[in-house]
Amino acid sequence: MAWLKDYWWIILIILIGIFINGIKALNRLSYKNYLEKKNGIKPIPYSDDDDDDWPSSNKSNK
Repeated sequence: MAWLKDYWWIILIILIGIFINGIKALNRLSYKNYLEKKNGIKPIPYSDDDDDDWPSSNKSNK
């Protein structure tokens, strides 16, 4: 671990580079493009009725 005392600045430069590249990659993502593609997909309708396919705990006890 003596090399870590001598070369800590190299490790710091590498970590900063990884951080900057991560920020650049996130900036390249286009959420607007994703939302435009998503407009063609209809959402799944949600109803809060009791006629679900999943058995509830009180129905399984009967």
